[in-house]
Amino acid sequence: MSNKRSNATNGAEAMVRLLDAHGVRHIFGLCGDTTLPFYDALYRLDHGMQHILTRDERCAGYMADAYARVTGRVGVCEGPSGGGATYILPGVIEANESSVPVLSITSDVSVSSIGRYPLTELDQEALFKPLTKWNGVINSAERLPNMVRTAFRAMTTGRPGAAHLSLPYDIQKADVNPDDLWAQPEFGTYPAWPTAPHIPAIEDAIDAILKAKNPVMICGGGAILAGGEAALQAFAETINITVATTVSGQGTLSDTHPNCLGVVGSNGGVPATRAVIDEADLVVFVGCRAGSVTTERWRSPKTSTKIVHIDSDPMVISASYRTEVGVVSDIKLAFETLNFALAQLDVSNVDFGGDKRIAKAKGIKFKAFEELAASNETPIRPERVIADLNAVLPSDAIIVADPGTPCPYFSAFYKTPHSGRHFITNRAHGALGFALGASVGAQIGRPSSKVVSVMGDGSFGFTIGELETVTRYNLPIMFIVFSNSGFGWIKAGQKTGFDKRYYSVDFNRTDHAAVAQAFGVKSWKVKDPENLKRVFKEAADHDGPTLVDIISQPLQDANAPVSEWIA
Repeated sequence: MSNKRSNATNGAEAMVRLLDAHGVRHIFGLCGDTTLPFYDALYRLDHGMQHILTRDERCAGYMADAYARVTGRVGVCEGPSGGGATYILPGVIEANESSVPVLSITSDVSVSSIGRYPLTELDQEALFKPLTKWNGVINSAERLPNMVRTAFRAMTTGRPGAAHLSLPYDIQKADVNPDDLWAQPEFGTYPAWPTAPHIPAIEDAIDAILKAKNPVMICGGGAILAGGEAALQAFAETINITVATTVSGQGTLSDTHPNCLGVVGSNGGVPATRAVIDEADLVVFVGCRAGSVTTERWRSPKTSTKIVHIDSDPMVISASYRTEVGVVSDIKLAFETLNFALAQLDVSNVDFGGDKRIAKAKGIKFKAFEELAASNETPIRPERVIADLNAVLPSDAIIVADPGTPCPYFSAFYKTPHSGRHFITNRAHGALGFALGASVGAQIGRPSSKVVSVMGDGSFGFTIGELETVTRYNLPIMFIVFSNSGFGWIKAGQKTGFDKRYYSVDFNRTDHAAVAQAFGVKSWKVKDPENLKRVFKEAADHDGPTLVDIISQPLQDANAPVSEWIA
């Protein structure tokens, strides 16, 4: 019997061709037996894609997420059936809830063996359904091309989100009609086919804003996802309105822009910036869900404040606040239309004085910060880390921050002089271990930028295996570990809310520098704050991966910009 294949295209080859046709250039994933035909097709066929072998499916999802955020392309991750499908879930749900288009492909047992107890059998369709924008099992080779196209269309249109495709083993080997292997090229990037606003809603929004005495904008991640930074900046400058952001909205304006108040809310906000929100008589939510952290559990702004809400997803508008004007639109198109509407009016005398309010609030905020940042105390204060790192890194650096110590400190005090995507964190679910894997996707997606991955020692323990991935590809990522021997966020919650009854939050100190060195990462341990800037400079200048292990102040004892630990 001949072992030669026919000239027909099989399902695995069809998947490769369709991914390539949609503009995919990188795939993050981990091998498994049910994925062997797909890997063989990737090996044999000519295509423009690179497969990045990860050491954990969860990190493959995080890599695809950050990659999508910095490139504007769909991120793709893959894993095998059974345990691989369950491990990849955290990355998929984070991307979906953060409105980031990530395609998760998991191989599966053969369709013909379902219900006969094959090894790794799992109802993948039911597993992924509540976690994705679109999800399907390719149970017929004939359906494969259209299901792939549907996944890309779902991920990139409307509110972006994640999709999942289950690719059974026998479907990978079945014949697929090669004439059906085409792609709609617009669906390789996002947002695809954005929706423009309803003109009467724009007119009502303009009217409400211009009638206000002290309006403030609070921008979530939607402006950056839509590429609307320039249009939004032009609007803000025209009427000199205050622009605050959520953690995910950092980069809507540069941190040094006079109209940028910075991050507000319980994670990264401070009393001086909160006061600006509380004094507003109208708040414009932009690409923002107005969730519990941003609004300090719906107390700032007050529920009596007049609201204009602009978002591509109508379900978030008026979900938490009675809304005077709702504008359903892509954020870039909304502000281009708002700018056009302003140009038809005489607004030469409109000046809401946002720059002056911001200068006053930020003056108070950074005066307190700079006093602590100059401290030579040990263990090292987080403020000193932020200040010295900010002084050393290039202006186009990308910060990838884990929850815990990094997120509030970098959100509040790190200054990036450019708008756009320069800060990445996992604000949807806040799972520890995000930053190490995500930094790989960010570095591969934007190789010209210095990527800095910042985490606590609790987070470090989740995903240290990916240090091998980093050294295998010689990625020049700079890792920073805040070492304080505990799950600090939870310990701070026990301190403030449970009368210091600390329970199961402390662990032994790890020599993170030694661990990293064992993986081949050039490393330093810093105990003296006087050495920080020198070490940061050496690490930033190194042409390979580096890690700086910082013996830092415990989070529960720090002056963190967090108003409440249980948000």
